[in-house]
Amino acid sequence: MKKLTTEEMHRLTVEEFRESEKLLLTVVLDNVRSLNNIGSVFRTSDAFRVEHIALCGITATPPHREIHKTALGAEDSVDWSYHEDTVACVRGLKERGYRIYAVEIAHNSLRLGADSVATDGPIAIVLGNELDGVQEPVMELCDGSLEIPQYGTKHSLNVSCAAAIVIWELYKLMKL
Repeated sequence: MKKLTTEEMHRLTVEEFRESEKLLLTVVLDNVRSLNNIGSVFRTSDAFRVEHIALCGITATPPHREIHKTALGAEDSVDWSYHEDTVACVRGLKERGYRIYAVEIAHNSLRLGADSVATDGPIAIVLGNELDGVQEPVMELCDGSLEIPQYGTKHSLNVSCAAAIVIWELYKLMKL
């Protein structure tokens, strides 16, 4: 067995990516502290052609050397914006017709992979701060909460790992 070369993988250029059809999914990062986590979310978003990333609050923005370390250039391909206030960002998405889901363990959470997520329109997922999760005022605006089933002793995953799992599961449901 031999690994494929970059040419054999037929990857898009940054320009081709920008012009390509996108998954109607926006990722909202609510006060994410780690630059490596931010870069990883960019890289995963590039892999599945996520439409947009909204960086909110204390979440750092490109260009930044530490974000680039894990994004590996995805910060140049994936459309992003900065919003000082996550609540205002989520309200704006709701006004534009997005269904908003927090990635959080909450009352009446939808278990990812087991419960049905409505994919008949654009979706935004909100991922929170590494210690505090999604802010309560943001939770109150969400249409629901997505919970990743876990079977060990911990109650959460690293935010970039959680983003990757949720983006993959939504990609399978929403497919381009």
